[in-house]
Amino acid sequence: MPRRYQDPYLQLNTHYLMVPYTKRERRIRVLLPKNYTENTQTTYPVLYMFDGQNVFHSREAYSGHSWKVIPHLKWNSQIPDMMIVAIDHDGEQRLNEYTPWEMNPAEIKKTQQVGGLGKAHASWIVECVKPFIDQHYRTSPQKETSFLAGSSLGGLMTAYTGATYPDVFGVLGIFSLASWVNDEAFLHYIAQHPLATQTKVYLQVGTMEGNETDQGFTSKNVNQMYLDSSLWYYQTLLRTGQPIDTIWFRILADEIHHEKCWADHFGEFLVSSFQ
Repeated sequence: MPRRYQDPYLQLNTHYLMVPYTKRERRIRVLLPKNYTENTQTTYPVLYMFDGQNVFHSREAYSGHSWKVIPHLKWNSQIPDMMIVAIDHDGEQRLNEYTPWEMNPAEIKKTQQVGGLGKAHASWIVECVKPFIDQHYRTSPQKETSFLAGSSLGGLMTAYTGATYPDVFGVLGIFSLASWVNDEAFLHYIAQHPLATQTKVYLQVGTMEGNETDQGFTSKNVNQMYLDSSLWYYQTLLRTGQPIDTIWFRILADEIHHEKCWADHFGEFLVSSFQ
């Protein structure tokens, strides 16, 4: 067995970067491969992840269950050495920060101009976070080795950022896409901002995504809303000319809206990203 899989994977570094639109610092954490300090001439692919609090440790994850990123990287020999950058969300302002448009009052009840900071957040990631990582670490900075992933509203932000900056990220991991908060604006935007044809998209949704939190925003069937969001996004990508063989779309029977489900398929997402 290679040494990499015998030893603990990893060094986890923490940085705090200023966010212009909040005028506060934000924590980002960088997970390095075990051999990073030894292989001084090697550069590495990077995966940037939304909802950074949920990425590494269950004790600080919202649901009490992390994405189990470290075990995946440690034990899955099909995943090449790479770096993970976990970007924290803004706590109680997550809903505003992870929606590029205001939530649609025609679809969502209890909406009082909620959302709209997603555009600024995506810009901060591309113009501040990624350049910082590329400057301070031995990354492979080109598009093909720069990945972006998130779940729920983090999936919405992944899809939006990928469409807005098609020359920056070559792989998008979109888990349980929550574009239903404003499907009309989202789908129109995706239709007007096609991805580069080489971009890979991993898209998954469960058939039982509905939960009490989301149901509090709408009188519609949330299970169906999540399914529709992913289906409509997939169809829109195809209509823009995205090659079907660059998209892996999975509808997973009985899976719910939870970090455990996303963690269960995280390794498959990464393996497919390198194929």
